[in-house]
Amino acid sequence: MPKVALFDMRGAQIDEIELNDNVFGIEPNVAVMHQFVKMQLANKRQGTSSTKNRSEVRGTGRKPWRQKGTGRARAGSRRSPIWKGGGIVFGPKPRDYSYTMPRKMRRLAMRSALSSKVVDQQIIIVDGFDFDQPKTKVMAESLQALNAAKKTLFVSTEADINAFKSARNLEGVKVVAADFINVYDILNHETLLMTKDAVARVEEVFA
Repeated sequence: MPKVALFDMRGAQIDEIELNDNVFGIEPNVAVMHQFVKMQLANKRQGTSSTKNRSEVRGTGRKPWRQKGTGRARAGSRRSPIWKGGGIVFGPKPRDYSYTMPRKMRRLAMRSALSSKVVDQQIIIVDGFDFDQPKTKVMAESLQALNAAKKTLFVSTEADINAFKSARNLEGVKVVAADFINVYDILNHETLLMTKDAVARVEEVFA
């Protein structure tokens, strides 16, 4: 089982913690992580782009001139796509871009993302944050003491509401509950900062 240091909120190492080998100690599967990120970004697309075809644009349906004898090309409508102001051919229409992956692949992607942070030594585990009330300044000082990167994903439990509120106003820091952690956020941040309780919750779900 991989072992990582356990820190307090002041940046001092107080112990070591063993991580679940099935969650934090596997060989990262880059291909599956890539597929998951593509799926996650596709599912966020609104799909509201829309263009008008020749049946929807404004204009008369009258034939501009007779078929023969004018010396000009044949034309049947001013709404033709080759005319200025005409319809758009094969333009985008509202559609649903979302799709899903098999459950086993989704779980493998999550375990791979978590394991990659352990391999790259970009994970910091904290025993907990003791806040009587939300204090952004104190949280900023804690992150600096922990040597967290400016772009940090802070994962905690929903019960630690004061820590959530203390971190959410910091630039580059994203706060997420352990139940809502996802592959894109893990890979998109330099440092993964987790509380001990959040680690236990993630291991409970993905082990």
